Amino acid sequence: MIYLGLGLIIFLGVHSVRIVADGWRTRIIAHTGPLPWKGVYALVSIAGFVLLVWGYGQARYESAVLYNPPQFMRHVAGLLMLVSLVLVAAAYVPRNHIKAALGHPMFAGIKLWAFAHLLSNGRLADVLLFGTFLAWAVAGFIVSRKRDRAAGTVYPAGNGLRTLLTVIAGVGAWAVLVSGLHLWLIGVSPFV
Repeated sequence: MIYLGLGLIIFLGVHSVRIVADGWRTRIIAHTGPLPWKGVYALVSIAGFVLLVWGYGQARYESAVLYNPPQFMRHVAGLLMLVSLVLVAAAYVPRNHIKAALGHPMFAGIKLWAFAHLLSNGRLADVLLFGTFLAWAVAGFIVSRKRDRAAGTVYPAGNGLRTLLTVIAGVGAWAVLVSGLHLWLIGVSPFV
């Protein structure tokens, strides 16, 4: 659990800089330039992610069971993941209706991903991993929306074709995950 906790601190810590210290981040980028910032950011993120994945892999079978979700929650989680992946796709497809409405669909997708996994996993390692991501995504969404309001940020209106592409991308990613990628990567089949 130590490596999982350390990975969460490093990975979400670096991803929280904009949430908790946006002014400091802006000053550092102005001083060093964007490329060195992105380089350090990427290296620290990768290190945190590797620790997080490795730590979770070790802890998930050894940690205490806090609750036993009913089997049908896997199906609920799988369906919520469909929506989650569409939201994540909306963060990357420009000028779609979902991004225009939410502003920060990545945070919304991560919130739904974490919630879905909390519904279907009840070990301490699961609650630590997904609960921490859920709290982080809630905080990030709130701070980002507040920053948008203060800056008067208006997201471009979406169009139907780009929204359709967003949905297709999210559904496609979901189909790849449920058809075997999740089992191969994580060792768990979402609907079995």
